[in-house]
Amino acid sequence: MFGKGDAGENLVYLVVAVFVILIVVYAVVFSGRELTPAYVPDDFLDDGWSENLLERDSGSSFFGLESWYSIVYKVDGLHPASFTISSYKTLFMMNEDDLCDKTTEAIVEASRHGILVDNSSELSGERFLKNGHKTMYILYDGNDTSKDPVECIKVIGEVWNCGVSGKSIICIGIAQVTDNLHNNTAVNTTSWSKIVGDENGEINGFIDEYGLIYKVICH
Repeated sequence: MFGKGDAGENLVYLVVAVFVILIVVYAVVFSGRELTPAYVPDDFLDDGWSENLLERDSGSSFFGLESWYSIVYKVDGLHPASFTISSYKTLFMMNEDDLCDKTTEAIVEASRHGILVDNSSELSGERFLKNGHKTMYILYDGNDTSKDPVECIKVIGEVWNCGVSGKSIICIGIAQVTDNLHNNTAVNTTSWSKIVGDENGEINGFIDEYGLIYKVICH
């Protein structure tokens, strides 16, 4: 028969074994949570587009089990534009509704910086990218009230889940399409078309293989 001492030792061994198992499981899960951010290859950053390294941002929570990373690309000139790719790695991959809600929140958040969208102009749909993923997108017309005079803009939010890498991707593009500062109210979709990858600056026609969103690498 085992004495009290034996029982106590066995309990200690059991606690240590459970602790070791938990550490191993955590290490395995944690290693699988490493986030490699989605990006646009440098080879396709032409026409004045480049990454703004100062605007790279990242963060994590739940001991690193959930993390995110954002990369921002910009072009200056008469019709400046920005394109942000945010990669999310969570314990459980976000569903499409959560991705869309998060995208809408980000666009609403932009209002703090003078970006106001016209909700009545909202258009949404789906498409396939070069990386093979089916995406969901939402489009808006709007105004950049941070500019004087105010400039007209177009906004896109496009999302998808990358099952290969276990990441959720949110892309947000904002492009100025007028040049009221120089009394040019004609709509110019050059920068906008570069973001969405459509020769007409929309997403209902020919998809340009050099569009930034179309070229995103996520796995």
